[in-house]
Amino acid sequence: MQLDAIQAALRQAQLDGWLFYDHHHRDPIAYRILGLSDNLHITRRWYYFVPAVGEPRKLVHRVESLRLDPLPGRAQVYSSWQELEAALRQMLTGAERIAMQYSPRNAIMYVSMVDAGTIEVLRELGKTIVSSADLVSRFEAVLTPDQEKSHYEAQAKIDAILDAGFQEIGRRVRSGAGTNEYAMVEWLQRAMADAGLVWEHGPNVSVNANSANSHYEPTAESHAPIRSGDFLLIDIWARPNRDATVFYDITWTGVVDREPTAQEQSVFDTVRSARDAAIAKVKRAFAAGKPIAGWEADDAARAVIRDAGYAEFFTHRTGHNIGPDLHGNGAHLDNLETHDERLLLPHTCFSVEPGIYLKDFGIRSEVNMITGDHEARVSGQLQTELVRV
Repeated sequence: MQLDAIQAALRQAQLDGWLFYDHHHRDPIAYRILGLSDNLHITRRWYYFVPAVGEPRKLVHRVESLRLDPLPGRAQVYSSWQELEAALRQMLTGAERIAMQYSPRNAIMYVSMVDAGTIEVLRELGKTIVSSADLVSRFEAVLTPDQEKSHYEAQAKIDAILDAGFQEIGRRVRSGAGTNEYAMVEWLQRAMADAGLVWEHGPNVSVNANSANSHYEPTAESHAPIRSGDFLLIDIWARPNRDATVFYDITWTGVVDREPTAQEQSVFDTVRSARDAAIAKVKRAFAAGKPIAGWEADDAARAVIRDAGYAEFFTHRTGHNIGPDLHGNGAHLDNLETHDERLLLPHTCFSVEPGIYLKDFGIRSEVNMITGDHEARVSGQLQTELVRV
């Protein structure tokens, strides 16, 4: 637990404290930030209050009075609900604006872990509960130098594997031996394992109408052949096989043994321009030292696609936070599925991946960005043309 850093962040945000609460492991964020074991046997409610200044305070049930012993601070115990509410009032004396894993109207559901009833109790105590979303980003999404290095390690390997995968598809198709989506998923998996990488599921190799399903996954039982003349999409992600390394996650598209149609080229050009608009928006903000929220980058990409007449075919957010989890707890580039007001913080990583999904094919162009103190950069290659496989 980074007590000094948490308290400094609270003071900077002009908050009186951060109240962590759990019952039956409802809030995994609390366990990670506080450094508590996931294996704690929790059957009663506990509270842990970190004030902006001063010593933390614990509130635990008498049956589980030792559960928060690894954390600094003095403890109070309770048995009855009346004792609980009285102790909670005492614990929070002097604190008014308190952060919790809460999001107004559940707008940022990724951090909305506290139940409505608990919020009601605290409001009855006269407390103003604000979202911990940006605080969570500071302690969950900001990368160490070693983690940034691990992302670039994954990037170099994945870029090479993807290039080799496209070549392997072309070789198999033109040799007459043929191949299919799932066979190439297995080929990519072997290549990633040989490179010392790990991943959560996938990758995704899809052709033609399957590429129009943004979360399509071929299986051994259900997959399509890959033939000359097909449209092809590959979405691939992995991280080095060590603790706390960071994912690299990209999507490229191409055509097999032919030139793209006019419609394919037009859609690709639109998606590429949308991607580049979001990238430019983030770069300008960091170069100018101007705060930028996730929704603003999403708007930049979505405007390009809307102006080209494809708004209804861009059906997902523009990007997601990336860390040791593929979809991390930092700001997403999103003003569609959510209005993500979390800031894109320095030393975080996220994808930029607008897409257009029509009936017969879909195009997504995905890159990753890493931010520094005064700059933001794309961490890998930028696809500028449809791949000719």
